Amino acid sequence: MDSNSSSDDKIESRLYIGNLDLRISEAALIKMFSPYGKIISEDFLWHTRGPKRGEPRGYAFIQFSTKEEAILAKEKMHGRMASGRPLVVRLASEKYPAEQPANSYKNAGEGHRSGLSSSGSGQTSRTAKIAAIKNKLRAMEEEGSNNSKKQKQSGGEAGSGD
Repeated sequence: MDSNSSSDDKIESRLYIGNLDLRISEAALIKMFSPYGKIISEDFLWHTRGPKRGEPRGYAFIQFSTKEEAILAKEKMHGRMASGRPLVVRLASEKYPAEQPANSYKNAGEGHRSGLSSSGSGQTSRTAKIAAIKNKLRAMEEEGSNNSKKQKQSGGEAGSGD
């Protein structure tokens, strides 16, 4: 039971910091949040591939030593302007309001459907797309062969008329 409560505390003492201006550095972020408690760890996220590789992603996670420190930092820093942008600060265990309906028990059917669409539809969607493309090609081939027969027929008649 102690291990569960300590892992719960660890999760609840971790903050999500979003809407970060790309000019804010890891050091600046730590400096902004260190007055509210002892920071155990900080995860500053970077783009790892693509055209933005090596650039900040605009959000980070900070782990405080206690839940109380994290809550204090959240209360003091949420909405605070940093480089012209209001920070979004919440406990990492919290979800955005837009995410809550999909995860709530009231809308379990909707959440289940969206879960299916994200996990199973990748393959289903791909298979469906392939089938649709094959059908389209088949229809185009049939249409093309019908058109070429018509052209040959009309071309042959026109040729005989000359």
